[in-house]
This record gives sequence, structure tokens and C-alpha cells, in this order.
Amino acid sequence: QVQLVESGGGLVLPGGSLRLSCAASGSIFSRTSMGWYRQAPGKERELVASDRIGGGTKYADSVKGRFTISRDNAKNTVYLQMNSLNPEDAAVYYCYAYYDRITYWGKGTLVTVSS
Repeated sequence: QVQLVESGGGLVLPGGSLRLSCAASGSIFSRTSMGWYRQAPGKERELVASDRIGGGTKYADSVKGRFTISRDNAKNTVYLQMNSLNPEDAAVYYCYAYYDRITYWGKGTLVTVSS
């Protein structure tokens, strides 16, 4: 069982930055693929960034060059640094963990981009 708790969402001006964090429970973090999805109102959930064990990092085209996923295995935490935010980035961001063919989800953190 893996439990995930996101933090770091909030209101930011267009062009601003935020860093999301996702803290995971359990002792398997270093062997777990992690990533972030987002879902805006009226839209489907989309993959934003992933850090796959043995597969490296991957980003949605819409965030390449602006978002960076990273992880700290000592802290069981994965991060999403988001720069140059625009209103299209506003959404609920969900952290996920994939291990042993099971996907675990956090409850999400809201990112609002508005002036």
C-alpha cells in the first residue's frame, strides 16, 4: 500500500512559478515510477510528467521546457517544478505512483493561474 499526499498548489500570476510536492509512504519509493497528471474543468485527465524506473522522464508537449519532475528518494518525495505558468495550466494536479502493476493516486492539489 502506498499513500500519496500532494502539496504546493495555489494561486499564481501568469508567468509565475510553483513547485508541487508529493510525499509517499512506504519503503518502496526508490523502486516506484512516479508522476503527475492534471485535470482541468470539463477536460480529461492528462499526463503532465513522469519519472519511470528504468525509463527516465517524460513530459507532455505542452509543458516541455517549462516543467521539471524530480525526486528525492531519501525523502520519499517527488516534485514538479512549474515555470512560466499560463492560464491553460490551471487544473487539479494529481500525483501517482506505479508499483507492481498497481497505480496509486493522491487526492490532488489545485493550481490556479490568474491575474
